[in-house]
Amino acid sequence: MTAKARNYLAGETPAHSHPRAQLVYAGSGVMRVETDAGCWVVPPVRGVWIPANTVHKVIMLGAVEMRTLYIRQDAAPGLPEHCCLMAVSPLLRALILALLDEPLAYDQTGRAGLIAALALKELRFLKVPALHLPMPADPGLHRLCQALIDHPEHHQTLESLAEQQATSSRTLARQFVRETGMSFRQWRQQARLVEALGHLANGMPVARVADLLGYQSPSAFTAMFHRTLGVEPRRYFSIGDH
Repeated sequence: MTAKARNYLAGETPAHSHPRAQLVYAGSGVMRVETDAGCWVVPPVRGVWIPANTVHKVIMLGAVEMRTLYIRQDAAPGLPEHCCLMAVSPLLRALILALLDEPLAYDQTGRAGLIAALALKELRFLKVPALHLPMPADPGLHRLCQALIDHPEHHQTLESLAEQQATSSRTLARQFVRETGMSFRQWRQQARLVEALGHLANGMPVARVADLLGYQSPSAFTAMFHRTLGVEPRRYFSIGDH
């Protein structure tokens, strides 16, 4: 295991992959990690686990202090084989920062080796929140989902979308579940939630976010947000245990 630190301004990396697995974590700022399988918003209390050789890109939603653990595949048996969002505990955050102070070619029997071993143990006990946006593999449905991401304020019904796809609403509903593991309604709410987190991370007022996402009122948006994430939007980025 090695740790690296990079600081970025707003922008994105090109799509790339690494021969080692990664835990990507923001010391400050907010990122969005995208792969062919989905996307994840990453505030400082979260990290994204990226298995080895997974093509991905990282979008910085403002200035970001990125901290990354690179983990050799044979050093991490039993860890997830797919990308997922992880809660980063205070202990793991401290271990990441401590490992950054050690040389890359550290003595595995010394202090750095003990830090790395404990970090690996801590990874196994992380809670894995459900929040992410899965993307379908089917090209037609993928394009439809991308259009919904690009225009989260639109209120097309499943029936109107099915008509655009020259299929029935029942067939499209089954396709959504098969390709994403979610119903159409669940997926669209998740897409709006991911979009909302990016805006909220940059300090946009809740009322403006609600309006951009097509909610009838800030209270309706706040109710959905609290129901899903267990905290009000204005508090999401200010507490460390949600």
